[in-house]
Amino acid sequence: MQIEVMLMDNVKKLGKSGQIVKVAPGYARNFLFTKGLAAPVTEASKRRLKKLEAERAARAAEEKKAALELARKLADLSLTVSAHTVDGKKLYGSVSATDLLAAIEANRGIKLDRSQLDLDDHLKEVGEYEANIDLGHGVNVKFKVTILDQGAQETAEQ
Repeated sequence: MQIEVMLMDNVKKLGKSGQIVKVAPGYARNFLFTKGLAAPVTEASKRRLKKLEAERAARAAEEKKAALELARKLADLSLTVSAHTVDGKKLYGSVSATDLLAAIEANRGIKLDRSQLDLDDHLKEVGEYEANIDLGHGVNVKFKVTILDQGAQETAEQ
């Protein structure tokens, strides 16, 4: 025997928020209802779900607005990083995402999370690279990273 429940949140391998699904009574009673992931199908639960969806939509709109504002601040970002090289081309070590995040914070005063920076791999040679910052809600900022030989710069300055 199964009962119908309305999902209040996305549940892996079961369904998305707002769906009405059939589950075993024990699963519903002991897991879904206690965690607030589902409710029995009633008019009250339908109203509650509509309210939750409205709150989520408002929160998502606010987060997207904040992401767009941050993207505007990062719009013309271009980083130049100096690093020691072995032979003038290959870096002694590498420039990692953490290094780029520190450079962005020093350059613009904006602290980003490591998961927001989309970088294929550590940068291990002198040259120009392109990286991406994913601010969520479909807002992305592409920027250029230029890696220079720190030893060549020091000799040029002298």
